[in-house]
Amino acid sequence: MSEELYTTLEHDGKAEFEEKRSVFISHARPVKTEAEALEFIKKIKGQYRDATHNVYAYLLDGGMTQRYSDDGEPQGTAGMPTLDAIRKSGCTDAVVVVTRYFGGTLLGAGGLVRAYSHSAVLALEAAHIVTYEKYAQMRLMISYSDYSKYLSELEKNSVIIDNTVFEENVIIEFAVKKKCLSSLEAKLTEMSGGKLKMLQNGERFDFR
Repeated sequence: MSEELYTTLEHDGKAEFEEKRSVFISHARPVKTEAEALEFIKKIKGQYRDATHNVYAYLLDGGMTQRYSDDGEPQGTAGMPTLDAIRKSGCTDAVVVVTRYFGGTLLGAGGLVRAYSHSAVLALEAAHIVTYEKYAQMRLMISYSDYSKYLSELEKNSVIIDNTVFEENVIIEFAVKKKCLSSLEAKLTEMSGGKLKMLQNGERFDFR
């Protein structure tokens, strides 16, 4: 994971498909901690407690933490392919649980690997893989008479306006991509004749 980019899941995702009468139901969720991942796994296992298998995998902190379980399937045929699907998606801070209801026909090791991998991919796609970029959070103080022209310049640079406060002066709180900060700051400094009053008060990942 790049320091400037963060790829994860936007929301929960669910998918289902059938392979030789075995039904595979997969769930994916974005998580921030191992405790959140384990809680989600527990929830899905409880929801499908009558299933033949509840296989899971999760990856956190850009791959620093990785866990998986075959849950009774032959070793290496279920949990690892599920984890590998998360890796290949480029996602971090994600958990996937694949539930299987056995249909009576053995799939073989290769068939299981393909089925669990495919099921995990479907859940990840349903959860919408999204890449966030690092933004600088800024605070700009300007006069009322300058408000329109500065706002127009900010909008040209595709900033995210978080808040505008109208007091003695106008305070605009916004976020701009870090890679665009220097050029924007130079432009605003030029517009103000060197009297720019802008401060950075944090960073965050966001997307537009």
